[in-house]
Amino acid sequence: MSYDNNNIFARILRGEIPCDKVYEDAHLLAFRDIHPLAKVHVLLIPKGAYVSLEDFSARASEAEIVAFHRAIPKITAELGIALSGYRAIANTGTDSHQEVPHYHLHLLGGQRLGPLLSMSA
Repeated sequence: MSYDNNNIFARILRGEIPCDKVYEDAHLLAFRDIHPLAKVHVLLIPKGAYVSLEDFSARASEAEIVAFHRAIPKITAELGIALSGYRAIANTGTDSHQEVPHYHLHLLGGQRLGPLLSMSA
């Protein structure tokens, strides 16, 4: 998958499409998913043009990587899911059903989530 400068997350970062922002700093933006799969479903996206977790890990600066991961406990505390628990999911590639070619992390919580995958998967 190659980076598409017109993907929905790139357009959100440029302010062309609005979002329900929950957190932002110099390196990332977090906002509520428009089709939530749990009571709390937030997407974290780096502001840089990275296609996947592999791409982000290989090319992002240390500052970007540290800021991305250190934002997670701030966001989960603000959303009220830090103590009860949450799931962090990063889909990479077609087999995982990555829909947007911009690295993003899903934070899901606010309810019991059940098993990660169905036993029939």
